[in-house]
Amino acid sequence: MKCKLEYIWLSGERPEPNIRSKTKIWDFDPLKNPAMQIKREMSMTGRLIPCPEELPEWSFDGSSTQQAKGDKSDCILKPVRVIYDPARLDAFLVMCEVMNADGTPHETNTRHGLSDDKQYWFGFEQEYVLSKNGKPLGFPIDGYPKPQGDFYCGVGTDNVDGRDIAE
Repeated sequence: MKCKLEYIWLSGERPEPNIRSKTKIWDFDPLKNPAMQIKREMSMTGRLIPCPEELPEWSFDGSSTQQAKGDKSDCILKPVRVIYDPARLDAFLVMCEVMNADGTPHETNTRHGLSDDKQYWFGFEQEYVLSKNGKPLGFPIDGYPKPQGDFYCGVGTDNVDGRDIAE
């Protein structure tokens, strides 16, 4: 079945990181990988949840999240916990660690040293590009918006417009 994987991670902003996320469409076939069947959990709705080990790692532009310089900006999202998404059909929330391109933990990866405690708090976010009157939604009528750092994979009413349309 096709499903949505909402990869969620913490940015490198200081003094407090922001929650960032992006969605990947993925084929989930619970029968495809028998070795993972014993590791999978069941959601409260009775649906199987994929294991973090069977999900793909995914790169992102770390220069837009204060986690890399512009000339070498690839960072890797490594899934560490998967939760059934209560807000969307056929979707999972994927908590991720940020890794360097060589696979080592990124300096902002504070999760790497934690135990696998399953009591996480998390937020919802999606990035979309919508337009209105010939300009991206949220652009000022005259001029340009502030630099992309705050709203790239951003959260909050100051950084995200059109959520009601997207949902």
